[in-house]
Amino acid sequence: MSTRSPVHDPSGTLPQQPVRGNGLPLSALLALATAVFVTSLTETLPAGVLPALGADLGVGESAAGQAVTVYAVGTALTAIPLTAATAAWRRKRLLLSATGAFAVANTVTAVSSSYPLTLAARFLAGVAAGLAWALLAGYARRLTPVHLQGRAIAIVMTGIPVALSLGVPAGTFLAGATDWRVAFLAMTALALVVIGWTAAAVPDLPGQPPERRERVLGALAVPGVVPVLFVTLVFVLAHTVLYAYVASYLDHLGMGGSTDLVLLVFGVASLAGIWVTGALIHRRLRVLTVAGAVLVAAAAAVLGLLSDVPALVYAAAALWGLGWGGVPTLLQTAVGDAGGERADAAQAALVTLWNAAMAGGGVLGGVLLDSAGAASLPWSVLVLLAPVLAVVLGARAHGFPAKRHGSPAERA
Repeated sequence: MSTRSPVHDPSGTLPQQPVRGNGLPLSALLALATAVFVTSLTETLPAGVLPALGADLGVGESAAGQAVTVYAVGTALTAIPLTAATAAWRRKRLLLSATGAFAVANTVTAVSSSYPLTLAARFLAGVAAGLAWALLAGYARRLTPVHLQGRAIAIVMTGIPVALSLGVPAGTFLAGATDWRVAFLAMTALALVVIGWTAAAVPDLPGQPPERRERVLGALAVPGVVPVLFVTLVFVLAHTVLYAYVASYLDHLGMGGSTDLVLLVFGVASLAGIWVTGALIHRRLRVLTVAGAVLVAAAAAVLGLLSDVPALVYAAAALWGLGWGGVPTLLQTAVGDAGGERADAAQAALVTLWNAAMAGGGVLGGVLLDSAGAASLPWSVLVLLAPVLAVVLGARAHGFPAKRHGSPAERA
């Protein structure tokens, strides 16, 4: 019989759940990481197949690009109300439902010849993403002893850089070698794998009791939640302004043919960033968040000042990836710590603002590209990151405390 130890929740608000042993439940966490991969790749895959997708649906590339926008809109509009409505659901049931919705949405996208139907399927995928993002980080926390919770979230969040660095290029290659619809059918197959893996390897956990569910939308009143949400909104906006138009920016530099290599450098550096985050987050969340913002700002400065040297563009991509890679884990952990008994609601608010920022970044980047040219993009990143740093440094008591609540350092 395996030994069990209770999850320690320093706020005393989570139900005490059994955890196998005192280590990381790797199979369960890797299943959750693969769910994150499916979520991220479902969101970004259309960007790699826009010309073919638009041609098949009889619309231009800009209209086809709305397949990405409507996904983010679906997430932003529904994450908070659906998280509140499903708060009492058992966690595995909710995760399996969200993953099933991804399978349905990607299948419809793959077989649809109607532009409105494709957008409806993409909206459904965004709704599923809102549920998944609000659920996954909290799930990882509750499966893991407190001193390993940051590392557990880091493992789960590796799905994001892996999707960006490997998933999108692989999906684009598959679409080019066969057909763009095959790439979406492959996503359906992967979602079905995740469903089976989750059913077999991920322990079930209860939802929130009624008394907590009634107060789930009060998360914004909890000290520390608003600073984390502000940082999320502006940091993601800054990142997306440049990332969404990185191909256009590299064309501006005469490096359009190297876009895949630049993104590969970014993706590999992101993996390194999330590894460092996982190793140190339980003791250094505040320092890592500041470092992430500084590294992304440094990358933007290099791109703004020294972009005529190709080697420095690759160096900037590495700095950017290293700084950005751990940001999803840092912000998910920070808002979960700050939210306490309303952590699920705080996570839902973070998901909403994250996707609103992605949609807004696409719009703002497009306006800057048309009005001020590609050279303005890295400078806009620098401008946006200034208040991010100011809020992180100022939120020392709540939001980004010097010592993470419940960390080994604090308990010593």
